[in-house]
Amino acid sequence: MIRQAVIPVAGWGTRVLPATKSLPKPMLPVADLPTIYYVVEEAVQAGIEHIVFVTSRNMRAVEDFFDENPELTQVLEKKGNDKMLARLRQIETMAHFSFVRQPRPRGLGHAVLMARDLIGHDAFALLLGDDLMWSPDGVPCLRHLIDVHAQRHASVIATMPVPDSDVSRYGIIAGERIGPHLMQVRDMVEKPPVDQAPSNQAVVGRYVLTPEIFAILSHTQPGSGGEIQLTDGLCELLGKQPIFAYEFTGERYDTGDTVGWLTTSIIYALRRPEFAPSLKAFLRTLDLSD
Repeated sequence: MIRQAVIPVAGWGTRVLPATKSLPKPMLPVADLPTIYYVVEEAVQAGIEHIVFVTSRNMRAVEDFFDENPELTQVLEKKGNDKMLARLRQIETMAHFSFVRQPRPRGLGHAVLMARDLIGHDAFALLLGDDLMWSPDGVPCLRHLIDVHAQRHASVIATMPVPDSDVSRYGIIAGERIGPHLMQVRDMVEKPPVDQAPSNQAVVGRYVLTPEIFAILSHTQPGSGGEIQLTDGLCELLGKQPIFAYEFTGERYDTGDTVGWLTTSIIYALRRPEFAPSLKAFLRTLDLSD
């Protein structure tokens, strides 16, 4: 059973500057919670108990958010705000959190490798903080991947079909379909031109990886952008073990750029009964004819 997850949060967040000049991108609010909370929530709902954050020196706020705050607790206790106290305690205890610092950005593959000593020799989940995954049936995307891993005993990646205009923005898989929502991966290509892409199945930010990926990443040479790419490591792993792709059929929200973050925040707020009526009333007052 997969009980551990890695969440890399060491990036600069350049696509959301200047907001992220001093505020870490994972802490940008979606409704009344930071983006990173929803990623952790999905992991916990999927059965994850231990989460390893790969951070940088600019990400102390992430650690602080999931840590206890005795001073704030005292303030809320004096005010008798038991509801908020319970909510904060739920956040602080939702999983066991560990943190490891990446000295400088060297790519997703290197960030995953930084968690090796804390993860050990077990298969683990990997969740990318820019992608929020919403399941209409309430079953987290990661839970589906974990179930496939339990059946196949192999690495599993989440994919979604994307339009041709977006193919060059993603890692794209080649493979054959072997069941409903399931493909066996034969190859992976990082951000190919649409006329060279083997399919329109794009890799999105959820993975279950076998521990052999660590040994591979330890000798993977820098690739695209001069960084150690996880895709390169997975392509090598394909030569040693099967990899499967689960086609997620819910909604994926990209908070990695300003428009994506803003629209995601509105959508998530509209799903909250305490916010939706007032927000809908406000949106109806807007003249969007231009």
